[in-house]
Order: sequence, then C-alpha cells, then structure tokens
Amino acid sequence: MSASVRLTVDARPVEVPAGASVAAAVARAGERFRRSRGGEPRAPLCGMGVCFECRVRIDGVAQLRACMTPVREGMQVHTDE
Repeated sequence: MSASVRLTVDARPVEVPAGASVAAAVARAGERFRRSRGGEPRAPLCGMGVCFECRVRIDGVAQLRACMTPVREGMQVHTDE
C-alpha cells in the first residue's frame, strides 16, 4: 500500500497519494482552480508549468503552479485567487 498525504483545499480535507501534484489534490477535492478576469472558469491546460492556468495559493504564497508543486502533509491550498 502506498503512503498518502493529507492536506486542505479551500478548507476541505483531501487525501492523495504521496508524490501527487497539488493539481491532482484540487481535482480530487472537486474544486475549480480560478476564474479569468472575464469570469470564465480556468483549469490546468498543459500540466507542465507553461500555461500558468493552475495558479493557486499554497500556505500563504500566491501564484504557485499547482501542476508543478508536489503535495506535502498539512499543506493549505486556496483556489480562485
């Protein structure tokens, strides 16, 4: 059995496999990532850190790319920033 990591996404507890990305945790939580200036929902597009569509705030640090950030135990993720 692989290890799992617990974190929160918009104050909602989520458990994902160790080594997963924050983007995977947000998807598992069922949350959207953010909205564009025009109000359209945004989500990861490239999955490799180029498009910046998956930006979230992690432990108080804004504008981090969720697809490039591995999860850590106790991490607090906020979407739609």
